[in-house]
Amino acid sequence: MAKISGKHVLLTAILYVYITAVAVTARLLPSELPLHPYLINGQHKPISKIYDTSKYGILQLGNGLANTPQMGWNSWNYFRCDFDEKVIKETVDALVTTGLAKLGYNYVNIDDCWAEPTRNSEGKIVPDSKSFPSGVKDLADYIHSKGLKLGIYSDAGLYTCQIRPGSLKHEYDDAALFASWGVDYLKYDNCFNLGIEPEERYPPMRDALNATGRTIFYSLCEWGVNNPALWASKIGNSWRTTDDIEDSWESMTTIADINNKWAAYAGPGGWNDPDMLEVGNGGMTFEEYRGHFSIWALMKAPLIIGCDVRNMTAETYDILTNEEVISVNQVFLNDLLTPPSSSVIFANEISSDPLGVQGKKVDSYGPDGCYQIWAGPLSEQRFVLALWNRCSKPSTITANWGAIGLESSTTVSVRDLWKHKYVSLNSATSFSAHVDAHACEMYILAPVAAARSAS
Repeated sequence: MAKISGKHVLLTAILYVYITAVAVTARLLPSELPLHPYLINGQHKPISKIYDTSKYGILQLGNGLANTPQMGWNSWNYFRCDFDEKVIKETVDALVTTGLAKLGYNYVNIDDCWAEPTRNSEGKIVPDSKSFPSGVKDLADYIHSKGLKLGIYSDAGLYTCQIRPGSLKHEYDDAALFASWGVDYLKYDNCFNLGIEPEERYPPMRDALNATGRTIFYSLCEWGVNNPALWASKIGNSWRTTDDIEDSWESMTTIADINNKWAAYAGPGGWNDPDMLEVGNGGMTFEEYRGHFSIWALMKAPLIIGCDVRNMTAETYDILTNEEVISVNQVFLNDLLTPPSSSVIFANEISSDPLGVQGKKVDSYGPDGCYQIWAGPLSEQRFVLALWNRCSKPSTITANWGAIGLESSTTVSVRDLWKHKYVSLNSATSFSAHVDAHACEMYILAPVAAARSAS
């Protein structure tokens, strides 16, 4: 097993101080669940029973990675097999110059088609000579020089999905090769698997990666066939819960619903993966893409960009760079904004979430349940709330406190994460908003902590 990094230990210590220092007065519904494993020494009240965290924190991989869901970029959704080292380097440059890298999009992941169709005479995978004439090591050095990390792709089968060499029965040799190149991330697919159960095929690569001595993020891409949320937490840092996403409203919403079922199994160290972002690829509207990004952030899903970041529209850039939405998904140790002046003191609405509980759909009503309320608990007794209109007409959607996990008498401030402003400083019992068709509005609810002294 790879050693837990000093950075991981430091982060744990920081979060300990951060969490135990918080004191707020919001009242949550009673719960029979045990305290969340990451709420140290019982300083927080238990999370409402709406959010089952009984499986949280069971990860045993122990490589010190994935304290938050991974962020980055992947070649597949936009380029498929039509890319080369020039495209990858230009993408790296674009991640840096647009500021995406500073926001946490730090993995640059090369998907299928990077390798020659066959292994060489020594049995090693060889980079495609036309697409990567300089080799993967040279590309890794370039990526690292920009402060980013390289991800690569292989398969837990005889071949990859695009008929390149897979790593089944070659795990230790391939892992050592990837490590020698400076690879930081492995996406491990599921094609041509000979019918061998995934619980048998995926652990050998975990052991092989750990044996290299290099810390490498391990992303299982089993497509949710054998319900990996039930077993993959002992094997990888994330696991695909669904089939491949497509750039359409139907695909995106279906995948969100499938991933929602496994909310109880995600947490720091290991995350449910509903596949990469399609934001910016052209198959959905701006409102649909904004909802896509909102729900993925709320579900603590990996935020892996799948568009051509060298040629983003302004709308795509605005979605992918929304720091307030990203903060729901990640741990930012510094506040993004200062709470407003008012006659009350608020818990910190804008700080990010070291809690790491996957949000979920908590209520729905209307035609076929298309007026949806998605929510999740955050640190400091805050909640993230998404009002998602999956109907074809605009509507007002109402979230009642009981559905979210708050007692009806609790008073909260409400910050709109897309408008970047407070829309209420004293909401109680429920919150309503007008939501356009196929749109999603997203908020942080933070409890009013105490009256400010008049003296």
